[in-house]
Amino acid sequence: MKGSRTAALLSGLTAVAAMALTACGVPPSGVIETGAPASGMVSPSATPPSRTTVSLFFLRDGELTPYPHRIDDAGNLEAVVHLLFEGPAANGTATATTELPRLTDAPRVVVADGILFVQLLGRTAPLSRRAMLQLTCTVHHAEAEGGTAPRSALSLSLHVLGDGWTMTESDHACPVVPRPRARPEAPTPQEPSG
Repeated sequence: MKGSRTAALLSGLTAVAAMALTACGVPPSGVIETGAPASGMVSPSATPPSRTTVSLFFLRDGELTPYPHRIDDAGNLEAVVHLLFEGPAANGTATATTELPRLTDAPRVVVADGILFVQLLGRTAPLSRRAMLQLTCTVHHAEAEGGTAPRSALSLSLHVLGDGWTMTESDHACPVVPRPRARPEAPTPQEPSG
């Protein structure tokens, strides 16, 4: 008995809904095919990410030397560290050398409380003093170039973790590198006044 009441109630609600839609001028219809969803459209207001220059520190004649490299986000320290470990040849710097080891796995990078932790995976020997300076100075200058703090206010400490060893370096031994000049943008053509 209860089942027939529920069926009658549902049937009545369906009829009321159909009459309401018909009364509003909405004709009944089946499924309407609309095609595939839109793709490949770009919002005209969207701007591509601006590329900045970061200094990657390699060695030239044994001396720590900055080499400019274009990157999407100088504040992305993980990307900067990965670029540095790729070596000078991968970064188009033929006159430079490096004391950083060749890694089979990308290092893990974490920043916490002004300390940058770089974990080298696999069996890697402790880094030389110049390798530590390459890493520290690259990160220090990337932070200054990609961040908002003035360079003199930055104090980033670097901790490199290897298989059974840890090394620490401060940024005090890094050379001061002048900021790259911003390139002036091309003037916008003005429409003739009429």
